Amino acid sequence: MLKKIAVYCGANLGHSPVYRQSATELGQYLAEHSLELVYGGGNVGLMGILADTVIDAGGKAHGVMPKNLVDRGAAATNITDLTVVDNMSLRKQQMLDMADGCIALPGGPGTLEEIVEAYSWARIGDNPNPCAFYNVNHYYDPLVSFFNQMVQQQFLTPEHRSKLLFADNLPEIFQFMADYTPPTIRTNYQN
Repeated sequence: MLKKIAVYCGANLGHSPVYRQSATELGQYLAEHSLELVYGGGNVGLMGILADTVIDAGGKAHGVMPKNLVDRGAAATNITDLTVVDNMSLRKQQMLDMADGCIALPGGPGTLEEIVEAYSWARIGDNPNPCAFYNVNHYYDPLVSFFNQMVQQQFLTPEHRSKLLFADNLPEIFQFMADYTPPTIRTNYQN
């Protein structure tokens, strides 16, 4: 059962208002469905909009942030709670441990790295949570092509590819998460 959702997203706003709108819509959806937000703890960019929306709608937002970013003033002060960790690796692990599902809004290299790591860990049995890209404004279309190429070139099985969703609407994302079963873990390492 979904209770807490880890959301990875930009510390910037992006150039189009559609990205800000998608963060607001996701925040409202989480609060309306009594789903708690687990996120990077930031007060800027899409992260700030997302957390502010959740809090303003009466929801809960749990931040996880490395100490060096807290020391630079990047932490939100209006969220439910903030867990301060020593580094980014611990932040990613803590977020996964707290969450029941993972979503990537548009963002930069950090957003991409975090959601791909969560998905990669699912493939080896270290993350039981579903992973989805909220493909706002076709932002992740090049990545869809790349993951499909992984299947075509036999670096990713079709079954494992089916365990990663790219969708442009929240009902589809949350239905995928509700129906999710983790991928079959590879046990045969003979070529």
